[in-house]
Amino acid sequence: MNLSETIHEAMFWEALEDGKVRCNLCPHKCVIPPGGFGACRVRKNIDGKLYTVIYGLASSIAVDPIEKKPFYHLDPGSQALSLATWGCNLKCPHCQNWEISQSEPLEYYSRKMTPEDVLRFLDQTHADGISWTYNEPTIWYEFIYESSKLVRENTDAYITWVTNGFINPEPLRKIAPYIDGMNIDYKGPDQAYRLFGGRLDPVRETIKTAHKLGIHIELTYLVIPTINDKEEDIKDFITFVAELDPEIPIHFTRFFPHYKMRHLPPTPIETLIKAHDMAKKEGLHYVYVGNILDERFNTTYCPSCKKPIIGRSLFSITFYNITKDLKCAYCGHKIRIWKKE
Repeated sequence: MNLSETIHEAMFWEALEDGKVRCNLCPHKCVIPPGGFGACRVRKNIDGKLYTVIYGLASSIAVDPIEKKPFYHLDPGSQALSLATWGCNLKCPHCQNWEISQSEPLEYYSRKMTPEDVLRFLDQTHADGISWTYNEPTIWYEFIYESSKLVRENTDAYITWVTNGFINPEPLRKIAPYIDGMNIDYKGPDQAYRLFGGRLDPVRETIKTAHKLGIHIELTYLVIPTINDKEEDIKDFITFVAELDPEIPIHFTRFFPHYKMRHLPPTPIETLIKAHDMAKKEGLHYVYVGNILDERFNTTYCPSCKKPIIGRSLFSITFYNITKDLKCAYCGHKIRIWKKE
């Protein structure tokens, strides 16, 4: 496969002087000279026009439990067709999927897909929905936009993004009708984002914009020792969520040494439990701890009567005490669960 087979004119860009272009898809707003690429390495200036070089280029196709993303409050127990491409607009040195997020798009074998293929795979796998995941969905925007429109027009499948949230408001608003849920990776204070090649403020704006647009949101905070594990950093995150909507589910996740951060230790479990307890004390309703084998912290409790209503073991549902109209089976409290109407 060569570049000519995968290019597609990009959305959200403007022409500048001397053949340069500005990409307006994400907050980097890269100014790209002729022949050059943006920070994501997948959007190229060809003769004064901006193109994506990964349209329909899939690095990974799988079916996962929706809880693996993690989504704990979006159609619990369902299966998601997971799709990914190459590249990312950040450069996180701890990335679990660095082989695809930090690789060149034509460096390894890829599958060339069409939006119709996505629809066909959804039917063949009997998945309940789609998750654009593993690498950053934002940089696959054109293919995701056209595929998601087709899925929405022909099925009742849900559509989710697992994302770093580093996207500009206009592209987010345009694709919002084709997103049911977003799990947004919140990386901590701004100094952490600077280390990872981004900024905190645009991610907070994405969270607020998605919430305002009615997209189901869950937030994941990977707690990394020495990087974003200070009490004041975690407190700042909790306060942000509490002021926006205390019913947004949050996941404090344990870090394990990986990629370029193998020198750091795993997150102490007591740090995660302390973060969990801080969030509950602040009034957040649904707080979880990921990457630890303790089902207490993966269980959903009713915010009103405090009884366990969804049990989880790894990525499987072990009990489900919620009524069809999404209320606690014990006290009738309305539970924040997204399901297709």
